[in-house]
Amino acid sequence: MVTTELLAQERRARLAAQRLLEQKQEELFSANSKLAKHAHSLSDEIIEKRNEADELKGENIQVRSDLKVATVKAGIAERRLWDSIETIQDGFAVFDANDCLVSANAAYLEAFEDLEEVKSGVSYVRIIHFLVEEGIVDTEGLTRAEWSDAMLSRWHTNPIEPKTIKFWNGAYIKLVDRRARDGDTVSLALNITDQIRHEAELTKARAKAEAANRAKSAFLANMSHEIRTPMNGVVGMADLLTDTELDEEQNLYVETIKNSGEALLVIINDVLDYSKIEADKLTLKETVFDLEQCIHEVVMLLQPAVQDKPVNLLIDYDMFMPTEFVGDPGRIRQMLTNLIGNGVKFTSEGHVLVRVVGLNSGDGGKTRIHITIEDTGIGIPENMVDHIFGEFNQVEDERNRKFEGTGLGLAITKQLVSLMGGEIWVDSVEGEGSSFGFHISLAATEPDQALLGQSLETMRKVLVVKSQHQGLTILLKQLAVLGLHIECIDHLDDLSTVDLNGFDLAMVDPRATGESGVDPISILKNNVNDLPLVLLTDCHSDTVKGLPDTPVLKMPVGRRHLFQVLEKIDQALEPIDDASTEFQEPSRSEGEIITTVGESLELEPTQDQRKMRILAAEDNKTNQLVFRKMVKHLDIELQFANNGVEAVAAYLEFRPDMIFMDISMPEMDGKEATRTIRGIEAEEGGNSHVPIVALTAHAMEGDDTEILASGLDYYLTKPLRKAAITEKVLEAVPEFVLPVLESEAIAS
Repeated sequence: MVTTELLAQERRARLAAQRLLEQKQEELFSANSKLAKHAHSLSDEIIEKRNEADELKGENIQVRSDLKVATVKAGIAERRLWDSIETIQDGFAVFDANDCLVSANAAYLEAFEDLEEVKSGVSYVRIIHFLVEEGIVDTEGLTRAEWSDAMLSRWHTNPIEPKTIKFWNGAYIKLVDRRARDGDTVSLALNITDQIRHEAELTKARAKAEAANRAKSAFLANMSHEIRTPMNGVVGMADLLTDTELDEEQNLYVETIKNSGEALLVIINDVLDYSKIEADKLTLKETVFDLEQCIHEVVMLLQPAVQDKPVNLLIDYDMFMPTEFVGDPGRIRQMLTNLIGNGVKFTSEGHVLVRVVGLNSGDGGKTRIHITIEDTGIGIPENMVDHIFGEFNQVEDERNRKFEGTGLGLAITKQLVSLMGGEIWVDSVEGEGSSFGFHISLAATEPDQALLGQSLETMRKVLVVKSQHQGLTILLKQLAVLGLHIECIDHLDDLSTVDLNGFDLAMVDPRATGESGVDPISILKNNVNDLPLVLLTDCHSDTVKGLPDTPVLKMPVGRRHLFQVLEKIDQALEPIDDASTEFQEPSRSEGEIITTVGESLELEPTQDQRKMRILAAEDNKTNQLVFRKMVKHLDIELQFANNGVEAVAAYLEFRPDMIFMDISMPEMDGKEATRTIRGIEAEEGGNSHVPIVALTAHAMEGDDTEILASGLDYYLTKPLRKAAITEKVLEAVPEFVLPVLESEAIAS
């Protein structure tokens, strides 16, 4: 039992030990498994870290390689930069924030080549010290200390102003310095010696050119004076000859002399005008003027040039455009004369048409005026269009070598248009004609002439007997704008077939004679009867032989004259109420001067009245003769003085009412004589002031200002004009003298 139990206990103990062993083995296996997993994980981590370390090592190697490459490239770039800087002739330097030299090229250090201290690390103060102490720079009147202080003060400003310094050898260096963001300063030393010398040469050349220009102006002024003095005798005497009884051949000779003299004066004026424009001394003198009248005056002056050739001068002025403007009428007339004159010169048949239109420019109420001169002349080749506006230029070929001229007209016109703020242009077809146009803006002094025909209360229907004259087309357009109904026939022969009942007016061109050859005056007298009649003609007379009381409209017709004629006829169509009739001042034709006598003028001269006394100071005997003849129609006392000294003496003795004073005279010129006379007037109390008119051949720009500043009242240039002298005399007639004109004496 005991053995059996012992064996059982031993078996149980062995089983328990076996189970414990199995349990411990399982635990050990589990621990080994965990340890194996951990070891595997640790091994993976080690591998990963090793890989990362390998990658980092590779990156470090690349970085070091890239850094090495960058360092090499930077060194190359720096070397190239300084190599480039070394090649330039101008100095270049860099200073650090402490104003010490970091580096400089050879050109900068060249000025200090014998000074070993001037190298990297030297201060800017020491560099300035070396410049003055070694005599490298020219202080140009300053002491060394003053020059150094000025340079250092400049260095410490921001920004630093450029400074030009002069070296001992005459070289000029311009210092241009600029601060960098980190406090460094970059300095450039530019060698401008050639530029300074070139500027000096230009200054010297400019001075010579100005001296030459002054000499040219003096020459032109002198030549103008010397030429105008004898021309005064030529043109003046020719003008006086036209007032004498001459036969047809003598008249031809006189007109030839006069026209040739006038042509020479045009050439002189062109040269003088261009000289003034070239020197920028031409100024515009603005005043109120009538543009339409100005155009008609120019056309009237050019009419004789087309009398011997089949050319019509036409004007088409915008019916709704104002006529009075503010501008320089003299220069505008000059422009028109040049352009219209060119059209007349180069047109052998056809027409020269002046077309004027205007519109509001929006510039302070100004009117933008377009003036076009169209002709049917020889035209201009396309490759020569720009050439014609040049100085002394003409389009030369076998067709126009016969035409005379300076070649300055268009050049002057272009400059004048530009001076007025406008523009000029040309369109031309060779062999067909040309069209010159320009536009300028002028201030109008009157409203637009819109629907002026509203004043025609009775006139409604007009019969027009027209020829092929192109000006009639413009006239018909003007009549249509006035609201008139127009019927036209082409020949006077057809007049007998027309029922004149219902017409208020007949406007007839006597040249529309058809084929009958019957005298047009006879046809009109036989057919028109009591119908109001207006004749259309190019003639220069205000009446037509055979119809002395018939109004004449001369082509081209001015708007104002046309309106006056139509309104007068329109008023005559209405019944006149004698009770309401008021006195009407007689109408005045354009250019007519009507002299009236004031109510205070006595009918009979008193015993105290005398002739007007005029003193003329003139040293040239021919000009004295010309002046005497030009005033012979005036009832005056005339006395001459041969120089300024005689003029002053004559003033004291003769006590003239008016003086005509030549400017260039021996012993004492006209300006000094005038100042002396004004001084005498002041000493006598200043109550008297004798009008003094300058008679001079000086016609350059500025001459009038200088002359009038000497105390003269008016300025007339030679050659003298009888009308201008007469006008000045009439303006100065005192109230207590006898009338100077015969017509005035009769009226009084």
